Amino acid sequence: MAKKKKKKWLKFRHKVVRNVLFPTLGTYSRIKYNIKVDRFKEQQKRPYLILLNHQTAFDQFFVGMAFKGPVYYLASEDIFSNGFVSSLIRYLVEPIPIKKQTTDVKAIMNCIRVGKEGGTIAIAPEGNRTYSGRTVYMSPSIVPLAKKLGMPIALFRIEGGYGVHPRWSDVVRRGKMRAYVSRVIYPEEYATMSDDELFAIIKEGLWVDEAVCDAEFHHKKRAEYLERAMYVCPFCGLSSFESSGEIISCQKCGRSVKYLPTKELEGVGFDFPFRFVADWYEAQEDFINAFALTECSDEPLYREVVSLSEVIPCEKKIPISEKVELSLCKDRLVFSYQDKEESYLFEELAAITVLGKNKLNIYCGEKIYQIKGSKRFNALKYVHIYNRYKNIVKGAADAQFLGL
Repeated sequence: MAKKKKKKWLKFRHKVVRNVLFPTLGTYSRIKYNIKVDRFKEQQKRPYLILLNHQTAFDQFFVGMAFKGPVYYLASEDIFSNGFVSSLIRYLVEPIPIKKQTTDVKAIMNCIRVGKEGGTIAIAPEGNRTYSGRTVYMSPSIVPLAKKLGMPIALFRIEGGYGVHPRWSDVVRRGKMRAYVSRVIYPEEYATMSDDELFAIIKEGLWVDEAVCDAEFHHKKRAEYLERAMYVCPFCGLSSFESSGEIISCQKCGRSVKYLPTKELEGVGFDFPFRFVADWYEAQEDFINAFALTECSDEPLYREVVSLSEVIPCEKKIPISEKVELSLCKDRLVFSYQDKEESYLFEELAAITVLGKNKLNIYCGEKIYQIKGSKRFNALKYVHIYNRYKNIVKGAADAQFLGL
């Protein structure tokens, strides 16, 4: 029997969709984010591997404004599990799905397939949007993939995105952004480089630190939902916060902090020890990395009510319960609902990841569960506590990486 010919990933309709939609989307993006995007005039008809730092939910549109023709984006599997909407996205632009926080061989093979067909590919090596304004951990696995693809590497740098629209916020602030190709590394150039040398160049080209007073970003709800990122109080330790307008307050000690238009933090009636969210965020990671987690009691560190679904990758999400009591313990997650209790040991889980602003995916064997809390839900602490536990039991208690 003759082998069935594999359908091409690249379709003519992708070019049509790009040419029809991007004039409108580009205009909308410029108005919404007040962004200046430099066109990449050297592109010509050659395909590129675009590597970008990840700051906003609109980053893919900024890339599309800079490059001609369709761009094939590596995207979290979450956008492929929303039924008809996901089918429409696949039909129109055919992103390349990837499972977050896992080694996804299929995603790598699909990238190679798109590259061989002459497609331009865009990847955010961070795999996560920054919560703090500083570029987060990049996996060195991007280097062997880049070398395998053998395309010119365009380092696409986005600046001001954290100031304009932080990951933890629902509102876009009045400010300025810029996006541009900071450097191109051609195959003949990186062919002579070691993996470490190329990785260092990629990190340097994409590194952005917005913990600086370089501009002002105005909105009356500047601090709202900062509790999606912060859960450690410098005075109380593990805590919870609540925000309103330009103020965020610790629910244990009652201290309040103001988020200024300059992105600086200011204690209300006291000296706050951190100037920027990035400084507070790093201190929060330091706190968890020094936390004697396995010595804690069996009492939950946090309890909160969430909704729970099962994710069928690239198909749909199946609701399990809209009201689940979720307990975060030192070594497990516990779900209590409908007179049932289910416990998932951290040692049994392949990964816990944050999606979007504050959704949580739990990877357990062949199953994927998704958790959604209230608008104030902090998903980040689950990722940090889980990875702290894994580091300890692996004998790497001094490891610093907490999953983002």
